[in-house]
Amino acid sequence: MAFPHRLDAPELPDFSMLKRLARDQLIYLLEQQHEVDKLYKVENKPAVSSSEQLCFLVRPRIKNMRYVASLVNADKLAGRTRKYKVIFSPQKFHACEMVLEEEGVYGDVSCDEWAFSLLPLDVDLLSMELPEFFRDYFLEGDQRWINTVAQALHLLSTLYGPFPNCYGIGRCAKMSYELWRTLEEEEDGETKGRRPEIGHIFLLDRDVDFVTALCSQVVYEGLVDDTFRIKCGSVDFGPEVTSSDRSLKVLLNAEDKVFNEIRNEHFSNVFGFLSQKARNLQAQYDRRRGMDIKQMKNFVSQELKGLKQEHRLLSVHIGACESIMKKKTKQDFQELIKTEHALLEGFNIRESTSYIEEHIDRQVSPIESLRLMCLLSITENGLIPKDYRSLKTQYLQSYGPEHLLTFSNLRRAGLLTEQAPGDTLTAVESKVSKLVTDKAAGKITDAFSSLAKRSNFRAISKKLNLIPRVDGEYDLKVPRDMAYVFSGAYVPLSCRVIEQVLERRSWQGLDEVLRLLNCSVTKEDKASSESLRLILVVFLGGCTFSEISALRFLGREKGYRFIFLTTAVTNSARLMEAMSEVKA
Repeated sequence: MAFPHRLDAPELPDFSMLKRLARDQLIYLLEQQHEVDKLYKVENKPAVSSSEQLCFLVRPRIKNMRYVASLVNADKLAGRTRKYKVIFSPQKFHACEMVLEEEGVYGDVSCDEWAFSLLPLDVDLLSMELPEFFRDYFLEGDQRWINTVAQALHLLSTLYGPFPNCYGIGRCAKMSYELWRTLEEEEDGETKGRRPEIGHIFLLDRDVDFVTALCSQVVYEGLVDDTFRIKCGSVDFGPEVTSSDRSLKVLLNAEDKVFNEIRNEHFSNVFGFLSQKARNLQAQYDRRRGMDIKQMKNFVSQELKGLKQEHRLLSVHIGACESIMKKKTKQDFQELIKTEHALLEGFNIRESTSYIEEHIDRQVSPIESLRLMCLLSITENGLIPKDYRSLKTQYLQSYGPEHLLTFSNLRRAGLLTEQAPGDTLTAVESKVSKLVTDKAAGKITDAFSSLAKRSNFRAISKKLNLIPRVDGEYDLKVPRDMAYVFSGAYVPLSCRVIEQVLERRSWQGLDEVLRLLNCSVTKEDKASSESLRLILVVFLGGCTFSEISALRFLGREKGYRFIFLTTAVTNSARLMEAMSEVKA
């Protein structure tokens, strides 16, 4: 069943303005090309026919530039004369122009920029659709997308007023915030005096909370993403779902009434809801039997179309649920969830390690095996050297030595590490801390944490009570807190931090948590009580549907409305694929 609104929540801003701005800018860029054509004719130069013009709308990637350059050079060899225009979105990088210059085509191509960085996927979800952000920044240390994030925040503050209260965790969050503030200062006065619509903004780095992203999702929308891969707000359901020989592309957002009621539900509740929905729908169809001609006419003109649409969507989601159930039963999903919960709670670690070894030996899935190894590593603050070497050896023997570089990537990102270096640093840190003041000790700890890329998950989990203590069985039909998104076993760290700050109205009392998380941003100002209940959460490196569902639940309970801005929607498989050097 869908959750009721506990408290009145503020209205969400209308994001259609973002679409209109992006569309108008693209039209302007394309019209500029036509103006160039007119100039050619005025100067009595031979105009290039429309069939001899090529316009490339591309992401600023090196491989895209090499492709464009190969086409231009092929035309030159064939003696074909054309005009070429490359429009980069969301921004133009000097490195891309350098590639065109190296390939000898820079003079033949005109370059422009389409600053389309915010794509509204739903009424409360904006995506920058930059899946490469995670690898570029958190693995390669490439900061080129920071400016794109800052520009996006600047656009939002221009459209919807200043953000009175800003909080951030992580180095990327800090850099994005500082660059955004610089842009605000350069255009001072644009938002000055305006009434803020959004009261709080939270900037969160993905590496602050790897655990949530690595856990199996059990809310309906998360499971659909894990099973079928949601892309740009839509999903392709194959014949196994549609019960026909054709696939069906379905847009998953609030306009789908059936989906909107089950998207945030724990999967165990979804079948019951769909069954009840089917009975209600049948009852509405059965009303026709007692109607006279006039009533029947009204029914056909006003209700029948809507009922047929709802029936079609209901069939699709029932098919999706059946397909998910078949796949999860085949994978022994319950045993997998049990192992994940044991890792989160820190119990039966030896049994969990044996389960992962069996998973590897059976060659279930290279991505799944990596995910479980990373979850074990982060929850235990690194693997003991013996286990690390054993699991790594078994993995390479089972899936192939070509995965060796992937282990190097995971280690650099802090996803799969050995305990020994962290233990050594902890010992040194402890001795030094006794010789200096508490404030200095905190800074030293931050420095050591940075070098070791430690997760500190156990300490943070204890401080924030991420593992709920429940007497008896957790009631998933009437959830009591955000832990329901992981079957009552774990409250997402990112969501708990936001909840605590909103309750305390500052970082006050969270000093130890901030020290463990390392690097924070704070800006607090006065704002109206109405705007304070509208909150923008920015995930740098991707967010999961589980986190979105958890914060929607918090909003319903406390009377908040959350807007989500993410560099891309992610899940455990996408994270592992971003780190992998072996492409599927």
